[in-house]
Amino acid sequence: MSRRIVVLTGAGISAESGIRTFRAADGLWEDHRPEDVATPEAFEADPALVHRFYNARRAHLSSDGVEPNAAHLALARLEQEYDGDVLIVTQNIDDLHERAGSRNVLHLHGELLKMSCTECAAVRDAWPELGVDSICPGCGVSGRLRPHVVWFGEMPIGLEGILEALEDCSVFAAVGTSGNVYPAAGFVHVAAAAGAQTVELNLEPSEVSFGFAEVRRGPAASEVPRWVDEVLTNQ
Repeated sequence: MSRRIVVLTGAGISAESGIRTFRAADGLWEDHRPEDVATPEAFEADPALVHRFYNARRAHLSSDGVEPNAAHLALARLEQEYDGDVLIVTQNIDDLHERAGSRNVLHLHGELLKMSCTECAAVRDAWPELGVDSICPGCGVSGRLRPHVVWFGEMPIGLEGILEALEDCSVFAAVGTSGNVYPAAGFVHVAAAAGAQTVELNLEPSEVSFGFAEVRRGPAASEVPRWVDEVLTNQ
């Protein structure tokens, strides 16, 4: 029997560390329409605006007070102490899982602290400030660097491997997800069809709560450590 746990994390887990979510009333879309800062077309039309937007997000991520919370730390402990494999699939583009100590993390929507080149396709650690005149250190072409973030209309990263893991996991958990962004919203159905135990840990019901065998309500920082304790005790 498989001894693999797959955990999907969404904006809710990072919100408890002070990172605003896209869809909240005070979220990042308040001053920008999604199509103005999060599409390939937006980058082509106004790359300076897009760079300013992500430069600001990068600065916020590195600011004082933005730290992994108890949920991030608990998932890192799960990876370290569980007698099997643990894969963290996150929709978040921050590095809070890694800073908490998780090592097996797949960023479905890219990483804010990385940059990619549309000329040579190289992916590297991002500089604090990117702009329209930034020169790719790989190919030497200017104006082709972009945030390594999956925008609306682009394919998520690592989807094939994620689906394989879901089809071979014994437990699937979703933490802090809205359940209205696909393909991630459909992961519970893939895992359930494969016979996995499924649990949602969320402050509010997601759009796909009905698909989970178990639903737990409350802040991630309290519910996730409690769930991890139970998993490790019963393994």
